[in-house]
Amino acid sequence: MAQQQHQQPSTPAGTGNSIFGGPAHLQQPAGLLAQSSFSSFSTALTPASAASSNNTYIMPNSPLKHRAAMDGYRPKVTRTLGQRPACLVNASVTYCGNNQIYAFGGFDQYTDEVYNHVLRLDLVSHQWNLVDNYGDIPGVRMGHTATLYKGDKLLVFGGENEHRTYLSDLIIFDLKTAHWTQPQVTGPIPKGRARHAAVLHEDKLFIVGGITGHDNYVLDDICYLDLKTFTWSKSWRFVGRFDHSAYIWSDRVWVFGGLSEDMDKVSDLWWLDLKGNPAFESPPHIGTLDRSGLSRSAASPRPSYPSVQSTAVGSSGYAANSRTAQVNPPSFHLKTYAPQAPGAISALKFVSGPNVPSQMQGIHFHVYSSGTLLDFVTPAATITSKECSLSALDLAALRWQKLAEGREIFKPGYRWHYCTMNEDGTKAWLLGCPTDPGAIDLGANGLEEYLSDIMEIDLRRYGFLGNNMAPEPRTTRPSSRTRHVETPSKGLGDDLAKLFNQPPESGSGTDFIVTALSRDFDEEEVMGSALVHAQVDSVGDTDPDQTWLSPDTPTSPPIHVHRLILQARWPHFARLWSSQMAEFHTKKMHIPEPYSVVKAFLYYLYTDRIDPPDQNGNETTADLADVAGLLVMSNIYNIPHLRLLCVNRLSKELDVDHACIIWYCAGLSNEEWLRKRAANFCMTHWGRIVRTVGFQRLPRNALVELSQEVDSEGRVVAGEELDMMQVGFGVGGIDRGGGLGRKDSVGSDQEGGRGVMESDGHEDGEEEEDGMEMS
Repeated sequence: MAQQQHQQPSTPAGTGNSIFGGPAHLQQPAGLLAQSSFSSFSTALTPASAASSNNTYIMPNSPLKHRAAMDGYRPKVTRTLGQRPACLVNASVTYCGNNQIYAFGGFDQYTDEVYNHVLRLDLVSHQWNLVDNYGDIPGVRMGHTATLYKGDKLLVFGGENEHRTYLSDLIIFDLKTAHWTQPQVTGPIPKGRARHAAVLHEDKLFIVGGITGHDNYVLDDICYLDLKTFTWSKSWRFVGRFDHSAYIWSDRVWVFGGLSEDMDKVSDLWWLDLKGNPAFESPPHIGTLDRSGLSRSAASPRPSYPSVQSTAVGSSGYAANSRTAQVNPPSFHLKTYAPQAPGAISALKFVSGPNVPSQMQGIHFHVYSSGTLLDFVTPAATITSKECSLSALDLAALRWQKLAEGREIFKPGYRWHYCTMNEDGTKAWLLGCPTDPGAIDLGANGLEEYLSDIMEIDLRRYGFLGNNMAPEPRTTRPSSRTRHVETPSKGLGDDLAKLFNQPPESGSGTDFIVTALSRDFDEEEVMGSALVHAQVDSVGDTDPDQTWLSPDTPTSPPIHVHRLILQARWPHFARLWSSQMAEFHTKKMHIPEPYSVVKAFLYYLYTDRIDPPDQNGNETTADLADVAGLLVMSNIYNIPHLRLLCVNRLSKELDVDHACIIWYCAGLSNEEWLRKRAANFCMTHWGRIVRTVGFQRLPRNALVELSQEVDSEGRVVAGEELDMMQVGFGVGGIDRGGGLGRKDSVGSDQEGGRGVMESDGHEDGEEEEDGMEMS
């Protein structure tokens, strides 16, 4: 459903002084007028005309006029077809590539029947199909995990069968042949369990937590299966959880959410360091566990159950598969036998904050992408879509951010039951069904179908780089004050970076010069991107002729580049090359943007990075104002990858000093999601925003538009009324229920959340912190 399109921030007219318009010192010779769009670059100048002019060609930098704005993005809900699963609970739902989602097992909520069917959903045709499968077909189960391995195999582990017997077998499903195999495993087989978490890391399948036993006690162990030798490691104590999520990033196992040993919903984040521990880095000892001298722990409450064949035909109409024997080894109480996990174990409890999603309300789905935990708070019986949200926890900075409100993502009248994500971490899918009685589809038996609808969520629209583009994690301890720095490109990109901006006499082979605005311009007049726009005639059209720079115009020092690299990496430059524009005969070009922005842009063309080195070649972190300028340039020259890097950085590091600049650039770049985030940030921190230099340099019409971002019923709260509200809601306007909404915000100390740090070990000089401030 389309949302109302907001008017973009106005662009400063002409080349006057403003936040984005600096003194470009343009001179327009007779017959050569400014150009407003690169869509008209077909006009070519002859070599003779270029040679007769000593001026430098100015690269036009006007925003695209006809590109559709990325406004009002909302994930689309689609009705599926075919053999849709009915009332399937505690099944595994896994995206397996090639636009296919596989569902396996689970039980029928109405009949309590447990299944072992394999179903496939084609995301192109949105068709469900029952998959014919062969080989060592596993028995019926629920609460198991199914993990994609090497792109064509599903590793199914554990779960419980129709007799509530907890299983510890591993069965592999080949997606290409639909054939099941059960490998022979060695080592100490872990305790049978269900509702655990499984995660892959370097050919090891890690198993964390779960429930087991006749009394469903909660497991607090971690172990792994070496997939090269199919040998189980020993089990270690970590954290007691079930229905939780697990992730491995930065050489750490991260565990979040779920239920604790006291059956309470928790919002604690736990992590275990793997690096430097031979127990995790070396293959486990090969051999089988000798249980002949061991007896069942008296404390173990689970009796043994016989394996009984399941019903032949279920209420869904699917015939139950035949099955192999299920592994159900004798159990040993792990609290008695398992040692503490090696390596530092740390935990962080998020106490409160407006961006910290409460785990007590709604249905939560936790997935991970590029070092970030995503929390989808979806509608439930007690909350509507307006009270839901999409939030993100940066695992490097340990900082929560609210990416979108529930009404911006979730269409009313739906309930979501499963979530899965692609391996790249750029798309997620929610599967569920409508709640409106008139829209509910009933199966052949008149029962509600739980997986009748699917919603695809493109995470790149929220600035996520994806796992393939994400930088390598840092090995040092995360800090909320440390800015995110991308790692250099490897191989060719790293080598090319050494040749960037080196004069030709150094042997670098550079053959082209690019200049930018003079670095001695008045800093009170230019911030961020200069965006010197072309002059428009009375009817709004632009002259197709080119713009030239006056010979006596001060410019920045020359930036030495390779014309071939610009042609290969910059599509707009390549179009100019093919049309043989005059700048290729003069071998110099001027881009009317600040020097730092132009240098960062050219360095990106060499390395895919947005952090240019300093004069000594050392790594630096680009200023947010420069990144905002790069965002505008990515829109002008249509470079999606650069746009994604900029949106990712700006959304993560949005702060008071740069909020106005980011809001303004996001509007110029048609980045509506980022523009809304920056506008909300400005409204929340309005008292500080209006005192920033960026706010004071906004054009008048932009000031008006930003002021109109406030709710029509909004008002300024101050004096005794503010003190009374702070007493009622706590310091900074934060209450125990997770904070205030935008309309209720009364303070400005509301970014992030507050947490308490606990640690079972110290590394790299780290120390325990109490009352850790997460802002």
